[in-house]
Amino acid sequence: MSMPAATARYAAKKEAILTAATTILNREGVKGMTLADVAAEVGLITTSVTYYYRKKDDLAAACFMRGIDIFTSLAVEAGAVSGARARLAKFLELFFDMAAKIRLKQAAPIVAFSEMRALNEPLRGQVAAAFNDLFRTIRGFFDDPEFAGLSRLEATARTHLLLEQAFWTVTWTRRYDLEDYPRIRDRMFDILCGGLAVGARAWAPPALPDPTPPEAASTDVSRETFLVAATRVINQKGYRGASVEDISAALNVTKGSFYHHNDAKDDLVVECFERTFAIKRAVQFAARDLKTDQWTRLAAAAAALVNYQLSDHGPLLRASSMGALPQEIRPDIVDRYARVSERFAGMVSDGIAEGSIRPVDPLIAAHMLSSMINAAASLQVWAPSAELDEVAALFARPLLLGVFTR
Repeated sequence: MSMPAATARYAAKKEAILTAATTILNREGVKGMTLADVAAEVGLITTSVTYYYRKKDDLAAACFMRGIDIFTSLAVEAGAVSGARARLAKFLELFFDMAAKIRLKQAAPIVAFSEMRALNEPLRGQVAAAFNDLFRTIRGFFDDPEFAGLSRLEATARTHLLLEQAFWTVTWTRRYDLEDYPRIRDRMFDILCGGLAVGARAWAPPALPDPTPPEAASTDVSRETFLVAATRVINQKGYRGASVEDISAALNVTKGSFYHHNDAKDDLVVECFERTFAIKRAVQFAARDLKTDQWTRLAAAAAALVNYQLSDHGPLLRASSMGALPQEIRPDIVDRYARVSERFAGMVSDGIAEGSIRPVDPLIAAHMLSSMINAAASLQVWAPSAELDEVAALFARPLLLGVFTR
């Protein structure tokens, strides 16, 4: 039985509003999205949008809930398949089918979940509870005899890894044609299952020097403290949501003191990215100088950056902050982020030639490594009991050796 015409029109308009809001939300963040912008996108006046969603946070929360519902349907369908590897393969197949439809505008875009924490209560708690249910569904992939002996902490860390790998593809698959999607899916599955190492390898990455910029550690401790605090607030609330007041409060200084040290928030965000890039480069170069094989160098770099994310000097600025940067700043930051990722691709390529790394796609492996390092900043949200000396084994090891290793 078809729905009444009035009901169908209402549902269609509501869907159009959600689609427009999701697009703006992914570009501007929760704080940057306005009901007026959404209304203009769908050819309505602002008061017409409030007929469907009374407040901006209500609309943002609805975007998150729709995204969670879509991912949950994929996870439930994949979870019905027998066998852990088959479940993972099915999930990736469903995800890339959905991604292709979104690219072709045959399906609505999916919201970037990194902005969830920018919602106000009680909506933030309601959305978080729904996301937790999705997380538990994905963690059920590991309820399999193959994982007998895998601790709950290990399963939780691998679930976070799998979800973030899917979420982050949105940022890098735009460089590929749709015809490449099946190949990307298969290469990701291969890396997730088999890792990067040739043969059985022990997880014992060499320690690397502290990558904190020397000038920050020795001559300008207050500036380093400022940048760390700003990075934490921006990661939590997003670029738009992190106000000068929030950053000042995190440092227990006045708003006037902030402007004494910074010309504008944009300048501070750029400096946070500068610091993040400097730390990643320092780790990559230190790993490259190790007198060992390429896989061990890659493991050392991955372990060092994951550890740094959760150290007293961490985290690094999340890459999702790039999307909301002003247009005059964004291209340079995006290019520099790509250089860091491509350096990982070079290490993988050298390892394949050397024979210590399996013949994987170096660029896809580099994107997956960058995603893993980026996601490590929020690992303790899901695994608060994880100790600093075990986070690399919990989170980096499954990607370097395969999520099915115990």
